[in-house]
This record gives sequence, C-alpha cells and structure tokens, in this order.
Amino acid sequence: MTLRLHTIIASTRPGRVGPAVANWFHGVAQADPGFDAHLVDLADFALPVYDEPKHPRLRDYVHEHTRRWSASVDAADAYVFVTPEYNFGPTPALVNALNYVYTEWTYKPCAFVSYGGVSGGLRAVQLTKQTVTSLKMMPIVEAVTVPMVGQLIKDGVFAANDLHRQSAAALLGELAKWAGALKPLRG
Repeated sequence: MTLRLHTIIASTRPGRVGPAVANWFHGVAQADPGFDAHLVDLADFALPVYDEPKHPRLRDYVHEHTRRWSASVDAADAYVFVTPEYNFGPTPALVNALNYVYTEWTYKPCAFVSYGGVSGGLRAVQLTKQTVTSLKMMPIVEAVTVPMVGQLIKDGVFAANDLHRQSAAALLGELAKWAGALKPLRG
C-alpha cells in the first residue's frame, strides 16, 4: 500500500528558508517506496485569518481558498510539517492552516522537520503537538531538527549532514507504520 505524504512548508514570510529545507526533505521522501510524496507550500493557498462562518467540523465551506485547502489536507495519509520557530512558538500561518479544517486531519500521523537558531525549532514543535492532538492527529516522536540552519544553506540549497539524513530515514519509517495503522480508522 502506497501512502500519500504531504510535506508542508509552514512559513509564508518573504525571505524564508523553509523551501530549501523542505525541498531537501521532499527529495528524501520521494525516494522512499512507501510514500507517494507531495510538496505543499502554505504560501500557495494564501489563507487569510480564519474566515469561514461555520465550524470546520461541518465541512460546509463558503470560500474557495478553504475548499482548496480542505481538498489538499483530505488527500493525504500523513504529513510532515517543515517549520521554523517564531518567538518560541509555531508560525501563525501553520496555526491558522491547522485550524481551517478539522475532519480532514483526523486519524492521520504527522512529523516535524524543524529549523532555526540554537534550538532548531524544538519549542515550536512542542507547542504545535498540542494543537495537532486536538485535531485527533498522531504526532510521532521521530523528527529532523536543524539548529543554526543559516550555516547549512548555500545559494538557496540546504546541505544536510549525516545526522539529518539518518533522522529523516527514521522519521519516514515510523511515519509509514503509523499512516498504515491509522488508515483503517478513516474508513
């Protein structure tokens, strides 16, 4: 069974380094035979601050941007959030995107590739895990953490080291187990 994986770039601000890190991870995911890997950029959806009149649990969306986001989230069996840390927390774009839909996330696993300064985005990941569990998602322990990310990007390309590659392989292996196990819960 091939599982659809969405690697989601969680930063939307100009000058971001998320695409460089995400492109590297997406390449690793594409090489994994257990996944049909897709790269998703939150910036492409241009989601305003949540603007649907009805609760997302109802899935009665009135805006085209919400319907497009819903279809993208619904299509995946698992997610990897490529995220920086903003002021010790997750990006506003990621929190907003998570809150836009509900049922589309339910009973799916997620993992994190985080980056930043000395903490490598770990504080943002810890806070985001609280949100995803409220959406009935399963955040897995395995992760890729990239401290001092600026030192690893040359000409817009992320230069992964052995620890990043090993962490990515472990993350994908565990994510595949959870995605396969949770799929029957979604009917």
